[in-house]
Amino acid sequence: MALDSLANAAGNYHLEKPLMSDATAYPPVYPHDPIDEIAPDVFMVRGSIKLNALIRITRNMAVIRHDGELTLVNPIRLSSAEEEKLSALGAIKRVMRIGPMHGVDDPYYVNTFKAEFWCQPGGTTYTQPAIDVEMQADGPLPFPDAQLFCFNGTVQPESALVLQRGDGLLLTSDAIQHYGDYKHNNLPARLVLPFMGFPKTTLVGPIWLKVMTPEGTSLKQEFERLLSLDFDALLSSHGSFLAHGAKAGVQAAVDRAFSNK
Repeated sequence: MALDSLANAAGNYHLEKPLMSDATAYPPVYPHDPIDEIAPDVFMVRGSIKLNALIRITRNMAVIRHDGELTLVNPIRLSSAEEEKLSALGAIKRVMRIGPMHGVDDPYYVNTFKAEFWCQPGGTTYTQPAIDVEMQADGPLPFPDAQLFCFNGTVQPESALVLQRGDGLLLTSDAIQHYGDYKHNNLPARLVLPFMGFPKTTLVGPIWLKVMTPEGTSLKQEFERLLSLDFDALLSSHGSFLAHGAKAGVQAAVDRAFSNK
């Protein structure tokens, strides 16, 4: 398959819904790492998802624990053994979707664990499950020392979380991504990612930016608002965890993304 065809196949992934035979079926479990604690009561799972017959890319989940309850941010399904370990950390109380293009595994957790579903209204890529709590920038969060950042003016609602743990931890979906390595991307994906605008660095998601920017507008001001917040670490829904230097990395990414705009 030609390089541009690979790029198009990967770029169209988030706008497609998985094929399932009936309402009780769920997408399969894809390869992933064990649960890893990255800050006090904050955990991550580095995993993957298969886009099509050829390409598999990274996908990450964050888990926030408070008072014995777990909030899953950008959830991904786990193996049976690792799901048991997840349940041992606390009660899976809620699912939180902060990006409209990540929702394939939300119904599994909501239905299996009777978890609440927190989400901004208005997303059209994934419309299930039904929203229990509509998130908004000034609204309450189910854990302390945190702030919800909501992008204004995007085609679909997108947000980010800043947790006041250590020097600050930024959780994003697709808007900001970091690639320290290409682990969990298979060989075809590793070959094509640099040519699609995903080098090994911190970046503004190029596909996200194209899809989420209304024609004739710019989202630069929204990223400048995001940069006014305090954070030093970054975990996005793709790529790898950046433990330090995230604020400078995001600033450089924004400068590159909007240098000619």
